Amino acid sequence: MAAAQSMHVEHFDAVVVGSGFGGAVSAYRLAEAGLSVCLLERGQAYPPGSFPRTPYEMGRNVWQPDGGLFGLFDVRAFRRKLWCLLSSGLGGGSLIDANTLLRKDERWFVEEDAQGGYTPWPVTRAELDPHYDRVERMLGAQRFPYDVRKTRQMRQAAEQLGLEWQPLTLAVTFANEGDEPKVGAPIVGWSNLHGTPRFTCRLCGECNLGCNFGSKNSLDLNYLTHAQQYGAEIHTLCDVREIGPREDGGYWVRYIQHQPDESPGANREIEADQLILAAGTLGTTELLLRNRSRFALLSSMLGQRFSGNGNLLTFVFNARENTDGVAQPRLLEPSRGPVITSAIRLPDQRDGGDGPGGYIEDAGYPLFLDWALELTQPRALGRLAAFAGRRLWMLLSGTAASNLGRELAAVIDSGTHSATSLPLAAMGRDRANGVIRLRHGRLDIDYDINDSRETFDQLRATAAEIAHVWQGDFQPNPIKTFGRAVTVHPLGGCAMGRHRGEGVVDAYGEVYGYPGLFIADGSVLPGSVGANPALTIAALADRFADRIIDIRSTKNHLVRPARGYPGRERRVLNI
Repeated sequence: MAAAQSMHVEHFDAVVVGSGFGGAVSAYRLAEAGLSVCLLERGQAYPPGSFPRTPYEMGRNVWQPDGGLFGLFDVRAFRRKLWCLLSSGLGGGSLIDANTLLRKDERWFVEEDAQGGYTPWPVTRAELDPHYDRVERMLGAQRFPYDVRKTRQMRQAAEQLGLEWQPLTLAVTFANEGDEPKVGAPIVGWSNLHGTPRFTCRLCGECNLGCNFGSKNSLDLNYLTHAQQYGAEIHTLCDVREIGPREDGGYWVRYIQHQPDESPGANREIEADQLILAAGTLGTTELLLRNRSRFALLSSMLGQRFSGNGNLLTFVFNARENTDGVAQPRLLEPSRGPVITSAIRLPDQRDGGDGPGGYIEDAGYPLFLDWALELTQPRALGRLAAFAGRRLWMLLSGTAASNLGRELAAVIDSGTHSATSLPLAAMGRDRANGVIRLRHGRLDIDYDINDSRETFDQLRATAAEIAHVWQGDFQPNPIKTFGRAVTVHPLGGCAMGRHRGEGVVDAYGEVYGYPGLFIADGSVLPGSVGANPALTIAALADRFADRIIDIRSTKNHLVRPARGYPGRERRVLNI
């Protein structure tokens, strides 16, 4: 990309690239401290009510700018049969995640063992706990308050297996402060940068598609709203392509300003004293790989220590239970509630387990998938064909029939197949031995899940035990059956380390050899979290922001403003 043609390049104290759990936290903390901040997000803004649902809308709801597509979902397929599912929008992964706020287990901040199964973390749980606390408060975390069937059945399965179970703390609003939980009540006392009304959780299972009711406390509704109120400039559809150090200190950033209704987008450039890369594991790592010639001192560890966070998706179908000696459907109702409501913890060898440890969570889905599951069964297709055949015969024979209720009910049948089925989402401690690189100009990941067989065997075996408790049919990963592994939690590539030979950044997120250049996203994690990583990424970003603020305070005698948000409103550009 050619340099911007403008004679004047705008300068900020800090530029943040990306608006996910690292970028949103960074932008808010630095703006709160009085720095001039510019945040660049490649995707669009999605106010509650704007997330696509119809087939027409969903057909274009993917991210591929060179194909004229600027939607929410970014799906990547790599040479070694790995798929990654990412998000592109203001709020990053928080727009489509399952809202789960789990801390990295204290026992899992460990040194590497003799077999190379664990990873050295240059931070401890004790150091992160205050940041975990701060992030949970900002995200409006609430414990899931309802006793829906899938939650109850997870608890009962854990009890029978002798495993630890817990209802989860979620970034979801179930109740206004001081009130009892209520489905679909207006949320009061919270403004947001979209100026859109919000409602408490409707238990509709649509979290992973984007919450159209504003119940999900995604980052645009808290951190980014407050960052804007403190004066941060937030620009959407700004796709950063080039970065480099300035001769007199600081960094320059060049990006494309996408214009979905026009082609091509405009090229722009800005500068900053501090540059915070938070474009996600793949985005940040790719940006540094493509600009590596400008950063000669970058660690050779760039691209190393990729992990899929032990992601494994399995399914239980046709769960049953015995009542007075008679087998009855065991209702799980996957579409009732948020996507995830509770978790079963798998212990590791240090606390009595047989493997590296991890979590298995109930993984619901939207109601319309219940209909799809019912109507795509072979028996359902047969019933539908029989119904159509009878209607055709009646038409040809002239036979009268005015009441079709019984026949229509027979087509739908009992509906127990969907009600007795449930996906199980697992996360574990896989080995962070994958490598992200550029191959023939394209991003590629060399990662073999077989190197983490112990982790996946433990997760799969425990999920099968849950299915056995429920007397259900177990499907141990249909996607893998087609030769693919999938992760929604790609980590690593710019890992933290105790020195330049061990990592790309130090324990405070600053890139070795480049003062003022920070990375604050999942790429800095040196290995698997073993649980949902969002809260840990946000806590690390909060810790990194403390360091940036301290550096600025020392140099400029910066005084932080009093807490409390200014009354002025700023517009989010390009929405």
